[in-house]
Amino acid sequence: MIRVFLLDDHEVVRRGLVDLLQSGGDIEVVGESGSAQEAARRIPALRPDVAILDARLPDGNGIDVCRDVRAVDSSIRGLILTSYEDDEALFAAIMAGASGYVLKQIRGTDLVDAVRRVAQGQSLLDPAVTQRVLERIRNGVEQPRELAALTDQERRILEFVAEGLTNREIANRMFLAEKTVKNYVSSMLAKLGLERRTQAAVLATRLLGEHPH
Repeated sequence: MIRVFLLDDHEVVRRGLVDLLQSGGDIEVVGESGSAQEAARRIPALRPDVAILDARLPDGNGIDVCRDVRAVDSSIRGLILTSYEDDEALFAAIMAGASGYVLKQIRGTDLVDAVRRVAQGQSLLDPAVTQRVLERIRNGVEQPRELAALTDQERRILEFVAEGLTNREIANRMFLAEKTVKNYVSSMLAKLGLERRTQAAVLATRLLGEHPH
């Protein structure tokens, strides 16, 4: 059985999705919520195979929930559900480690198929779309001369950020405390003149060469 958690703030939508997902007999909805905060707490405890996460919620968004949950347990796969296509949200979903991004207009059978594929470890993110998003955001970031100011440690962390790793995952890879990594990331962003981790990731992907996945 594929274990699924459902996060959507509309009860009617959740009810419809539960019926749809469980109709095939191989998917079980093990939990549901209409709150981002509650979902971020409950999902790691329930350990579903797939978390279907609404992108926009009254108290947060599914992309942050995806990032938080995967920082705790990277075996849980995130499927972001959104009502409209938006390059920035798609990029944020990619950076949060989501396995897929589907529009709410999707046909029911296609959503069930998406859940099955994601549960098997496949990514539903279209490489062409990912590339388009990267290009668009890259072109909005100036080429920094500040890269030379980074220490070797900061440069390594920048590469890991480009791969979409969380601070916790970077800490594990580099045998550092998570708080130390957080400080490095802050310092690196300041040196690069950037505000957000996603901007650094885009920059790193361009400056350090494409990362094969």
